[in-house]
Amino acid sequence: MILRAVAMAGLASFVGWLLVLAEVPWFRRRSLVQRIAPYVAGGAGSRPETPLRSANSWRELAEPLARQVGGRLASAFGVAEPLSRRLRRVHSPLDVTEFRMRQLAWAGAGLGVGTAVAFGLALVGPLALAFVVGGPLLGFLLAEQRLARDSERWKRRLSLELPVVAEQLGMLLGAGYSLSAALHRLAERGRGVCSRDLSRVCARIEVGLDESDALREWAEVADVPALYRLVSVLTLNSKAGDLGRLTSDEARSMRRELHRQVLATMDRRGQQVWIPVTVATLVPGVIFLAVPFVEALRLFSEA
Repeated sequence: MILRAVAMAGLASFVGWLLVLAEVPWFRRRSLVQRIAPYVAGGAGSRPETPLRSANSWRELAEPLARQVGGRLASAFGVAEPLSRRLRRVHSPLDVTEFRMRQLAWAGAGLGVGTAVAFGLALVGPLALAFVVGGPLLGFLLAEQRLARDSERWKRRLSLELPVVAEQLGMLLGAGYSLSAALHRLAERGRGVCSRDLSRVCARIEVGLDESDALREWAEVADVPALYRLVSVLTLNSKAGDLGRLTSDEARSMRRELHRQVLATMDRRGQQVWIPVTVATLVPGVIFLAVPFVEALRLFSEA
């Protein structure tokens, strides 16, 4: 049974890799035009051919496969946000290709561990197949979940820091600083996630991007509703004369919103406290009620 399960897993893996490699140009059968091109004047016959199995070609083959397979698996499990945006949000040193390659390496390690466990425990049938298939899926999803957790944590920290940063920005604008100078000062003096994001915004402005476009890009990458509203106010830099007051008003609005969220969280946690108390009260009560009820039934049955 073990050999049958391993054979089924190997056959499924072979069919899957065959379908994936069918999308790669060098693996597919060449078209008629490509086959007769070396025999046509001015065709591709005079072009030097690159070696197929060089190290660079294998890396160039593995990288698009990793991006394509990883993206399809992530979308199959309900991940809709682009990977590039999440990596930029957390300031990861990895790009999309490197992350997918590392993710598939984790999946390969999970395949090895799952297969070893299946053989070590002498599992048979569907249980062995579940370990062989579930190992790589678990390794793939662990890397995806780690990035998702880091992304949500970054968004939470950003939403908590935004009111303070908006107040400081409003004070600097009210003191006569330009928007670009105020952003540079906050990026240099800050130590939180906002300062790191503002450093990237300032770098984008220095390479020639407009201030409004750089701020909108920051809002799209961060994906925080409060930041969208702040950026919509800051983009009025060339139109509004009292931008500092508008920014301060937006900071107070952020503080009120965070205060409401904190009160809602405290209310939910206060309600959750009563769940174990209710269970701890009901269980002994049911026991004390059940004892005389059973005794009464016994007396009626004897009578």
